[in-house]
Amino acid sequence: MKSILLGLAFVGILAALAAAGVFMLRDDGEDKPKSGHMMRALAVRVALSVTLFLLVLLAWALGWIQPSGIPLGR
Repeated sequence: MKSILLGLAFVGILAALAAAGVFMLRDDGEDKPKSGHMMRALAVRVALSVTLFLLVLLAWALGWIQPSGIPLGR
C-alpha cells in the first residue's frame, strides 16, 4: 500500500511537470506574458515533491522502510 502511494505521488509530480511544459509551449499568438497556469503547475510539482520527501522521511522514522545500502557484490 505504501509503495502504491509513493508511486502515485511520483506520477503526480511527473504529470505536473508535463502540464507546465505544455503550458510553456502553448502559443497564444499574442505578445502578452504567459498566464499563471505554468507557474501554478510548477508550484504543484514543488509541493508534491516536498510532500513526497517528507513522507519518505516519516516512513523511515516510523520504521516502515529501511535503507538497504549498496550490495558489495559478495
